[in-house]
Amino acid sequence: MYQAKMSSRLGAEAMGTFWLVFVGCGTAIFNGKVVTQALSDSTPVQVGVGRLGIALAFGLVVLCMIYAVGHVSGGHFNPAVTIGLAISKRFDWSDVLPYLAAQVVGGLVAGAALAGLVSSRGLSPTGNLAANGYGDASPDGFGLGAVLIVEALMTAFFVYVILGTTRDEAPKGFAPLAIGFALTLAHFVAIPVSNASINPARSTAVAFFNGGDAPAQLWAFWVAPIVGGLIAGATYAFITGDDRRQMDVDGSTTDIDNAELDDEGRPVLDR
Repeated sequence: MYQAKMSSRLGAEAMGTFWLVFVGCGTAIFNGKVVTQALSDSTPVQVGVGRLGIALAFGLVVLCMIYAVGHVSGGHFNPAVTIGLAISKRFDWSDVLPYLAAQVVGGLVAGAALAGLVSSRGLSPTGNLAANGYGDASPDGFGLGAVLIVEALMTAFFVYVILGTTRDEAPKGFAPLAIGFALTLAHFVAIPVSNASINPARSTAVAFFNGGDAPAQLWAFWVAPIVGGLIAGATYAFITGDDRRQMDVDGSTTDIDNAELDDEGRPVLDR
């Protein structure tokens, strides 16, 4: 197995982050709360998926995209995950900034598409794009301190799951399931508190299109998830005794034409 070339890895990260934002935030925007009325009954009926459905949407989309392109890029789709893996020495620091750029770009394209869909209905995107927030912008009115703690804690445990399920001894082929379900569980807690970021690229994707308090509060949804990722990356081996620092969590390929090349033009083996 060879390490996939950087252009392929970045394309996979951008595509995966696009789909995460488009499906996850799109579910919250268009299907989170839908009230309709049956022909035979004048009583309004809630037919939207609610917070449970939104949490499942985020978890399932990550699960699917890791299966789809995780073998190419490692399936991060999240700056906090990339940085957490780097601090744990499971990912090269030299690749962090390109990964972050691809994730943010993919997310912003999805945010623009969602804003366009909202506008096509004659509605303003302002305040309607499932942005993250604290204080008055929190779904249940939680303050900044609570949001920072929950976002950092949920992200840390999400990264712990990634580090644990991608080791050699873990059941083969099941890592995406555990990672997707872990993200779903994190959303169960974080949606009422902050609308659930756990991913700076997801927050950035919709913040500026959403307007309101979202752009000014965006810093919190970079700081807290990254702190959580750093905590998990720095402590996982110490807590569990499972030191896998020699194993990169990035993409592989069996196609030599899609392999990264070293300085002498030789394909780079996946470690």
